[in-house]
Amino acid sequence: MLLEGVFAAIPTPFQADGRPHWHNLERNVERYCRSPLAGLVVLGSTGEAVMLNDEETREALRVARDAAADDRILIAGIGHESLIETLKRIEHAASLDYDLALVRTPHFYRPQMLRSQRAAEMLNYYRMVADASALPVLLYSIPAYTAYELPVEIIAELSGHSNIYGIKDSGGKPERIAAIVAATASSPRRNVAVTAIFTAVTSRMLNAQAEAAGLAAALMPADALMAGVGYATAPPPSFKTRMREVGFQVLCGSAQTLLPSLTAGATGGVLAMASFAPQACAEIYMAWKDRDATLAEEKQQRILNAADLICGRLGIPGVKYACDLNGYYGGSPRLPLLPLTADERDEVERSLHNIRQ
Repeated sequence: MLLEGVFAAIPTPFQADGRPHWHNLERNVERYCRSPLAGLVVLGSTGEAVMLNDEETREALRVARDAAADDRILIAGIGHESLIETLKRIEHAASLDYDLALVRTPHFYRPQMLRSQRAAEMLNYYRMVADASALPVLLYSIPAYTAYELPVEIIAELSGHSNIYGIKDSGGKPERIAAIVAATASSPRRNVAVTAIFTAVTSRMLNAQAEAAGLAAALMPADALMAGVGYATAPPPSFKTRMREVGFQVLCGSAQTLLPSLTAGATGGVLAMASFAPQACAEIYMAWKDRDATLAEEKQQRILNAADLICGRLGIPGVKYACDLNGYYGGSPRLPLLPLTADERDEVERSLHNIRQ
């Protein structure tokens, strides 16, 4: 799977009584898929995944999948402290045709997991996940929430696994991104399917094409069938694919450092800010991709204050209020998180006065 561009870490909307609002999630996903995003992360940290029970987790993944356009990469946020529960969630996401599993570092017993210099528990955990996973795995290091930062040397060792495709690193440090890129430079290369214009080919695109081919064969005219025509020849594909070679792919998790992370070797970013300003975030990537350094820096500076305030200081409640301001459905966070105060809402509104998409 090709992981290039900006991915939105999308929120989970809740009703006033705390129940998930599935219709609003559906409408958000439909709108995200009309933006220049490469894909979506469902039930990442921004999606309040830790607040959902198992039934809600399954339903959130299903609703988002059903609403998403086939050409957008879908990444399932998978985070659980135990190996067996992690694999159960990955299996469910695979049954829904998600493209990758974003697997957060287990962290509750981190004192024990950090005793060994080689972090044997973490290596073993990710290797066993990757060995049994029905989906390609993305490592996920988010020390602000887990108080554990996956060591670069461990990432380098895991990058050699055939089913570990990359990492989302949310440390917010471009120099760490550069270190990860350098440490994984010799990881095995793999060939991935891309479209004629070198965008990612998703599993849902391939399945839709296969279904269309099957339907066309089923609707073959009777006279053609009687003449023995049509059994061996499938209809021409709805899109052409080619192969592209990629290595271990590094995605940054901070809108504030998107441009310096791209310059350091990241292939894209999974951003909370892209959940309420997808266009503004994608414009940074597009300018960088076009090698327009001046424009890319201008676009990065444009979002910096809002990203620091909303994603950095205010967190989930800030992101959800920003979604409401920009026409997405955010709503209140789930308790024990509280909505923003009136003063905080005013701050968010001022920071977004010229960032509406």
